[in-house]
Amino acid sequence: MTTAPRTPLYLVDASLYVFRAWHSIPDEFQDAEGWPTNAVHGFARFLLELIERERPRHIAIAFDEALDSCFRNALYPAYKANRDPAPEALRRQFGHCKALCSALGLPVLAHVEYEADDLIGSALATMRAHGYRGVIVSADKDLSQLLDGHDEQWDFARGQRWTAEGVPARHGVLARQIADYLALTGDAVDNIPGVPGIGAKTAAALLGHFDTLDALLARVEEVPFLRVRGAASAAARLREHRAQALLCRQLTTIAVDAPLGDSSGHFVRGQADAAGLLELCDRLRFGPMTRRRLHEAVGLDFATSQVPS
Repeated sequence: MTTAPRTPLYLVDASLYVFRAWHSIPDEFQDAEGWPTNAVHGFARFLLELIERERPRHIAIAFDEALDSCFRNALYPAYKANRDPAPEALRRQFGHCKALCSALGLPVLAHVEYEADDLIGSALATMRAHGYRGVIVSADKDLSQLLDGHDEQWDFARGQRWTAEGVPARHGVLARQIADYLALTGDAVDNIPGVPGIGAKTAAALLGHFDTLDALLARVEEVPFLRVRGAASAAARLREHRAQALLCRQLTTIAVDAPLGDSSGHFVRGQADAAGLLELCDRLRFGPMTRRRLHEAVGLDFATSQVPS
């Protein structure tokens, strides 16, 4: 007896696509107040391509609002301290991007203590119990730790999709080992130190043998006898930095219990706000082609919406 296919829930890592547009699109677009809108234009194009291609019924767009108030900062104040604060021009565009999603009827996830990854992980964990599978729209390797049998991750820009079975070929470890792997190697992007002297190959070899960070630390006396280059020095570093490794795993593990508000609607695409969308298009000075695509993507009549009330 075959089981019914699971309903896809599209979980979009919005910040990745906003930042990508901010860095790749020339600063030649401005809103009605003279502020740049290049990131909004790029994000809108991405959303349109996603909606037009997939016609998602269940979707959530996750934004990062925990810039320096994330629970990880309380655990490790240096978390992401290597990043410059977002300029005001970009912060304003994040607000426009959120407003655009809401006007299009797309559920938005954001929280001051949890990052977008945590909101995606929590939404996926919640909805799996209702028979959904996740389609995580992001190239971020951290999110691969969330993949289970029915889920997939989608690097939209490169057109690449993979499931949990495809993670070892991409990252050298199993999906469920990603957080432990990053706890050992560290993550320079997020200013996570890891265990000094343990690189990607050594971390993958250790997890291949011990399976988990907990087992590795519990059986560290076995490490010098492994056929791993620098095994003796790795064992010494693990003993010395045991507490740091465990702290780093707290930082690299995506939370699956973040508050989501009311998820009883199963993140169904809502009805678009025609008036709100028109006002936003005017404020952002979107051209007629973008306006038409936005309206048609959510089933609104573009011609009618242009008529003043």
